[in-house]
Amino acid sequence: MSESGLGCGPGGSGTQGWPLCGGQVIPLVGNENRIIEFSHRLLATVVVILIGLLCWRAYKGLRERSPWAFRAALVAGVLVLIQAGLGGLTVEHSLAEELVAAHLGTAMILLALLLWMGAKARSEAAVEAGNAVPPVRGLKPYAATAAVLLLCAIVAGGYMAGTEEKGVNDVGPNIAGAHLACGKMFPECGSGKFLPFGNNRLTDIHLTHRVFVYLATIAIIVLLSVAFARGSRDRLLLLAALLLLCQFTLGALNVWLGEHGPLIVAHLTTGTLLWAAVMSIVYKLAWLPSESLSPQKAPRAAASAAAA
Repeated sequence: MSESGLGCGPGGSGTQGWPLCGGQVIPLVGNENRIIEFSHRLLATVVVILIGLLCWRAYKGLRERSPWAFRAALVAGVLVLIQAGLGGLTVEHSLAEELVAAHLGTAMILLALLLWMGAKARSEAAVEAGNAVPPVRGLKPYAATAAVLLLCAIVAGGYMAGTEEKGVNDVGPNIAGAHLACGKMFPECGSGKFLPFGNNRLTDIHLTHRVFVYLATIAIIVLLSVAFARGSRDRLLLLAALLLLCQFTLGALNVWLGEHGPLIVAHLTTGTLLWAAVMSIVYKLAWLPSESLSPQKAPRAAASAAAA
């Protein structure tokens, strides 16, 4: 993409490339690729510190009062350490496809867990206040299907990104790998066929990502349609629809216009926001309220929802 994945050192550089950057704790000089990579590491460090503080706060104040919050914080701590380790391995092994996909997938799972913690806390507060809203009837299977397929599409996209040529330190071109294995054709591919699997490995990787994108798109549209048809008017539905449209358009533009760093960054960013929106729908409209409503307060909450 921007050739910055190995901006702090080539694969096999050991601790000089990670956790150090070019053999330095803070690189004082470097090219654009090194600056981008080090900026990513700085932001990742901030995330690690924040989750560490979350774990400490949960240990000090929530072990007995909210055991679920304490356990979830510990899981988040473990996940962020795994994520950091995968980041180091990804650099050491020259951005191997499997590691890039695992690195991205773990990040999505960590984000989903943090969103769940926030949704669970809000749900419990709503139950205590007596204004919890029950879930949309029968939405769970649609929500689960959309979430799983979207995660598969994101991980497959990460695997595809990992096939790119690892240009670093302004040496060598940045070849697109599977990214442009279909040429600049979408929704057709190469020969003009829709899903011509079997031509070569890079094309198959690209088409696998497309298949998951198609399936996830259909699943999300069904999820939003069912939620709307069954009475939900939550703003998350509109937000998810807009993000889905933007994401699909950005994916097409990435193929039609070739490899452009800003477009790829926008595609990844929008995909992450779409993941967050879908998971928020899962928690808010399909899952958590039904688990949190107590037998005494469920009728009251249902009456409040009906009145609204």
